[in-house]
Amino acid sequence: MLEQLLVFTRGGLILWTCKEFGNALRGSPIDTLIRSCLLEERSGDASYNYDAPGAAYTLKWTFHNELGLIFVAIYQRILHLLYVEDLLSTVKQEFSQIYDAERTVYDDFDETFRQLRKEAEARAEEMKKKSKQVVRPSKKLEQIASQKTGSQGGGKQKSSAGAGKDDFDGDATKGRVLENGNSNRISNGNFNGGLTGKENGGAEVGAFDVNKLQKLRSKAGKKTDTTVSKASKVEPKKKITKKNRVWDDSPAESKLDFTDPVDEKGDRNVEIVAADQGESMMDKEEIMSSESETEEDEEVNTSKPNAKKKGWFSSVFQSIAGNAILEKSDLEPALKALKDRLMTKNVAEEIAEKLCESVAASLEGKRLGSFTRISSTVQTAMEEALMRILTPRRSIDILRDVHAAKERGKPYVVVFVGVNGVGKSTNLAKVAYWLLQHNVSVMMAACDTFRSGAVEQLRTHARRLQIPIFEKGYEKDPAIVAKEAIQEACRNKSDVVLVDTAGRMQDNEPLMRALSKLINLNNPDLVLFVGEALVGNDAVDQLSKFDQKLADLSTAPNARLIDGILLTKFDTIDDKVGAALSMVYISGAPVMFVGCGQSYTDLKKLNVKSIVKTLLK
Repeated sequence: MLEQLLVFTRGGLILWTCKEFGNALRGSPIDTLIRSCLLEERSGDASYNYDAPGAAYTLKWTFHNELGLIFVAIYQRILHLLYVEDLLSTVKQEFSQIYDAERTVYDDFDETFRQLRKEAEARAEEMKKKSKQVVRPSKKLEQIASQKTGSQGGGKQKSSAGAGKDDFDGDATKGRVLENGNSNRISNGNFNGGLTGKENGGAEVGAFDVNKLQKLRSKAGKKTDTTVSKASKVEPKKKITKKNRVWDDSPAESKLDFTDPVDEKGDRNVEIVAADQGESMMDKEEIMSSESETEEDEEVNTSKPNAKKKGWFSSVFQSIAGNAILEKSDLEPALKALKDRLMTKNVAEEIAEKLCESVAASLEGKRLGSFTRISSTVQTAMEEALMRILTPRRSIDILRDVHAAKERGKPYVVVFVGVNGVGKSTNLAKVAYWLLQHNVSVMMAACDTFRSGAVEQLRTHARRLQIPIFEKGYEKDPAIVAKEAIQEACRNKSDVVLVDTAGRMQDNEPLMRALSKLINLNNPDLVLFVGEALVGNDAVDQLSKFDQKLADLSTAPNARLIDGILLTKFDTIDDKVGAALSMVYISGAPVMFVGCGQSYTDLKKLNVKSIVKTLLK
């Protein structure tokens, strides 16, 4: 049974709901659909599943893009209603005829909906009956056909047996059995595929002499040996002479030695860099080069008056005159070119396809103005979609949250997680340097007790930045180490605790279980996923499995998932910035930091506008 059907505008104004359904919905499926699907450009999906305590719903929807209306049907997932899509289509058609932009109440549509629902249910039942009628005769036909083939097969078997007997008597070349019981085998050095010509009364034809064949092969081998020997004589091997070593009494240049000097006690004098590294890039406005590059391209194209602009949409569409209504067939070529463009920018194929489906759903049926290009319409729609995806759904201001936690008398805890080798420890130090510039006291927690050298690496960063570090060595439970580090921060009144964890692949069950235990036991304020900007399709797999494992292994009713993303190696990808889009789309978490270099200052914010322009360039 259908639970609910409602019509509302894109602005969120509910115009009509079905009053004959008296059951109250559990939870808030419509709000979740808007937040998790429609606002995040997943409207191209066929349906959306919503789970609530004691209920599981399936939501299906359709758009009227010209009027800006959304039609949503909700039903129990276990029912599998077949008429919902047909009902939504007919309701959209009928409601659009009576829609008025200045009208907000449509009580007169109740009777129309009842009639439409009965007709949709009747069509679904009729389709079921037709499908059953088509299946039954086919089974009878198969039985009759099998009986016929059985009777014919018996006759064929008899005839074939008779033919075999006649063939054996009339032609000794078929089915001849040798003395050893094998037919058509090698005998006495000859391959007897049939009788020889002598047996048929003619010349000897059709037999291979194996001995002759072996002789020919040996002759060919000798020829190849002689050719190889000739070639070796023509090109003799060059003698490798050892060069004389030049000894130089001058010592190595000091500028090539970047190691820290060692004092008399044997301890390295680690350079203190907290005060002379300069301002962190987090506090500077970023200006990417994509804008200047596009301006240069436009100047090159306009410098030649007779030259045609060669954009990626230029070969796709002419303009449409008049108030044309877009159809799916009109959008497919432009979306295909747009999908290819996104994939060249390192966007995962699955994400690019879903984005194009969502844009198609938002444009299909929309009326264009006079002489409006489809290419520009599609590009504008995609640009708006990308802006909505990359813009954080909720504001995460770390400095504000740190001061709020300080007023409560608790340290602000940040846990850094991610796969192996992405740069968690280095970027943790960059975040610590940025916090120090804002007069925030920081303590590091060395909870990577798995990788050799991880504690020493974090200790070096702590000594260079002159901040305390909490460590317990290796082969310890990282969850307990993190808990003791937070307790130590409370005693020392540190404002922030940065927890370093071991790198782990998303399929490593024991390490993922240990990470889930660390997060559930300590309940950090922020879980940062550190990922490389170089990855493409693998970003989807990493983030989705990290979230899935954290949800499956959590013991709390509300599992803690990834709250934000830190992208590393962003300075090595040129215009291949698609990993940021893939990660945000699959997890819903914003990109909070971007690592772009080797020094402590090389940490910045993600410029959403520049990323969108680069993706569509």
